Amino acid sequence: MLHQSPPGTEPSPGTDDVTLAEDLRLLADEAKVLAKAELGFQKARASYAGQQVKKIVALLVIGLVLLFFAAMAAVVGLVIALGQVIGAWGAMAVVTLGLAVLAGLCAMNAKRKLGAMKRVIANTTSEETRP
Repeated sequence: MLHQSPPGTEPSPGTDDVTLAEDLRLLADEAKVLAKAELGFQKARASYAGQQVKKIVALLVIGLVLLFFAAMAAVVGLVIALGQVIGAWGAMAVVTLGLAVLAGLCAMNAKRKLGAMKRVIANTTSEETRP
């Protein structure tokens, strides 16, 4: 009478008596199947993202090339328009000097930002090495 199962917990006549070890093994098998399915899903997502990134980069490159050609057309148009006012050589000189000044301003701004970045990195690095 000491080893009797509580009422209502006895297995029915047609079912197998599954042990805890078997339950854990089945659970581990199901977890393995789910992990493989999740891995496959994530691989498919990564593959899709990789394919789309290639297309996006190609479209961006084409857009930048077209933007470059549009800028060149604007420069040529500016030279032609100014050529009627100050002559061909004068127009070429004005446009060239204007572009050189803009390039110089961009270079100075980049140099200033590079210096600021170096100072931030140097401060961060020196703070990390302090005890």
